[in-house]
Amino acid sequence: MNQPPVIISLSLKETRELRLAKESLENPGFTARLANLIGSPIEKGFQLLPNGWSEQVGKATRIALMKALHMALGTLGKSKKSGGSSEFLHKILAGASGGIGGAFGLAALPLELPISTTVILRSIADIARDEGHDLSLMETRLECLEVFAFGAPLKHGDTSESVYWGTRMALSKSISDAVSHLAQRGANDTAAPVLIKLVNVIASRFGIIVSEEIAAKAVPVIGAFSGSVTNVLFMAHFQEMARAHFTVKRLEKKYGTDFVRKAYGDLPITDKVESQ
Repeated sequence: MNQPPVIISLSLKETRELRLAKESLENPGFTARLANLIGSPIEKGFQLLPNGWSEQVGKATRIALMKALHMALGTLGKSKKSGGSSEFLHKILAGASGGIGGAFGLAALPLELPISTTVILRSIADIARDEGHDLSLMETRLECLEVFAFGAPLKHGDTSESVYWGTRMALSKSISDAVSHLAQRGANDTAAPVLIKLVNVIASRFGIIVSEEIAAKAVPVIGAFSGSVTNVLFMAHFQEMARAHFTVKRLEKKYGTDFVRKAYGDLPITDKVESQ
């Protein structure tokens, strides 16, 4: 006698979690929040930046992510779980480092960005662990690094329906290659081409968010205080991306990627930025 097919479905709580995750990942609103902070479109901040700023941001972004990679491969999985993520504490630390950028501008970026990126990565790891993911696994650590790629638009001409899934697809092979390499060679070989390639792919998208943050800091409205507030928004953006990403990954572990991706695609989203 044939058994009836097993119908798999998300619970109401899981459906709500997935909808919130999709609203964050597809409509992060970081640019809008920066525009609200400085009281004008972010493009005005770009006009105030000096010549050559893009190259400086690109270089600083790659250096910051390489330092983050070293931490991800070395110490990220060694801290013990301590009862939830410390998101508020990490915002305070980010705000403190942001005061440097607000006071000294673009010149402080090579010093300030690696510090803030390290603090953000710690917070991302806390959130991943809070969502039930094992930081002793190299794949999970690299997925923490992957979060820096979320929240920026896809390249011009990309027809993907989902910014989030499009970004994951763009990174999937690089992450898979990096995990395979590290399994064979160990975590000390951070100069390997596959790891440098992964960092460069993430940097191409992380740099977009960094550029927007730098443009906001260029607007002479509140000085160092502006830098602190901007860094808090910067931290909050990646905390939001991490919570949403690792919620999706948690559901994937339970139901499978294909099922969750379809459920994600079927869910409607609201304009989260306007509703705030």
